[in-house]
Amino acid sequence: MQIVQQLLFVVALGVTAWLISKRVGIIKKTIQLGKAEKRTDRPNERLATMLRVAFAQKKMFDRPVVGLMHFVIYAGFLLINVEVLEIVLDGIFGTHRLFAPILGGFYPVLINFFEFLAVGVLTVCVIFLIRRNITKVERLQPERHRELNGWPVLDANTILGIEIVLMMAILSMNAADSILQERGVEHYHPVGGFFFSGFLTPLFAGLSDGALVAVERIAWWAHILGIFGFALYVTYSKHLHIFLAFPNTYFANLTPKGEMSNMPDITKEVKIMLGLEQPDATEAPAEIGRFGAKDVTDLSWKNLMDAYSCTECGRCTAACPANLTGKKLSPRKIMMDTRDRLEDVGKNMQANGGEFKDDGKSLLGDYILEEEILACTTCNACVQECPVLINPLEIILQLRRYKIMDEAQAPGSWNAMFNNLETNQAPWKFSPGDRFNWADNLKAND
Repeated sequence: MQIVQQLLFVVALGVTAWLISKRVGIIKKTIQLGKAEKRTDRPNERLATMLRVAFAQKKMFDRPVVGLMHFVIYAGFLLINVEVLEIVLDGIFGTHRLFAPILGGFYPVLINFFEFLAVGVLTVCVIFLIRRNITKVERLQPERHRELNGWPVLDANTILGIEIVLMMAILSMNAADSILQERGVEHYHPVGGFFFSGFLTPLFAGLSDGALVAVERIAWWAHILGIFGFALYVTYSKHLHIFLAFPNTYFANLTPKGEMSNMPDITKEVKIMLGLEQPDATEAPAEIGRFGAKDVTDLSWKNLMDAYSCTECGRCTAACPANLTGKKLSPRKIMMDTRDRLEDVGKNMQANGGEFKDDGKSLLGDYILEEEILACTTCNACVQECPVLINPLEIILQLRRYKIMDEAQAPGSWNAMFNNLETNQAPWKFSPGDRFNWADNLKAND
């Protein structure tokens, strides 16, 4: 019977690893569709940023209570995986609590610490479910934010439910295990008492040895298969940020917020026109394929990684002045729409042997509306608020640049401003020579 369990476990592990690697390969390919962008400068500063923001969760603690609860789940996810390592090795080798003889008296201390984390994670997940579905935190409600309708709400509740089930499985497994140890059942060697799961032992105390073994095995399998399923599910979920937060913060933009990058080819042409730079006689004029971005392939690979890293927390949208005044713009929706487009592109590539075939759609128009990108005030509030350093503004600016420079479709008021900038070097329709008339009036009044 033991060898059968080992074979089943190895098969489950292998299938899970294959499915995850396949999914990761698709995500990698879609991110690589983005344009090249250098983000490897200042490595020490980048490493410090990643450790501070992704590892230490610094920006989450801008709201201390929520930050602390999120940290409990985060710490539980990282540290409980040590026990998962033991479970995986037990599954492969047919052992039981493999690390117990190695760690000796420290083993029950470690398991009790993991149980403490499990109870913490379980409690916080319940609180988060209450915040989403009963007290109804405004930024998490689909009635107010249309991008949350359907799958996003189900996804968030599903992941919290899975985490609760996984934590209950750990505690149930340890509770049944403790009783079996006390009874001296073969294969369940005494390793010490477990505090939190001890509260569950009265539920199982009246069961026979065979029933207890069944409970322990069911809980063991439920926990490890749940972990495997969770690991695969995460690659389809917003919770992919659990892994991508680290590279995303490492490759974050280190330039000051508000600095907008120009198109190098356009900048060069303008400098030549102003006499600030001389054209290279040996170099053929650069051919500019497209101004800005119409689809995901026009964005940079970092913009696409941002989309996959989005936590859908809504802090960006809650801080957006355009959204607060009732306009359609939601920075969270910009990132979710970009990810949705990437998902569709990935499915297209899968169906066509790894190559993308034109499907007649584009990010701008079919996913993100013109009205949304024109509402942006470029205030950088969304960039400032993001806990994993995502920059929705870069995508908005690229889409807007395409709309105005490539399609020549700017609002009338914007065209008036552009004309004034061209003729008067200022947004206002006054001659540069009259710019200081207001000061002359002040002198006259003196």
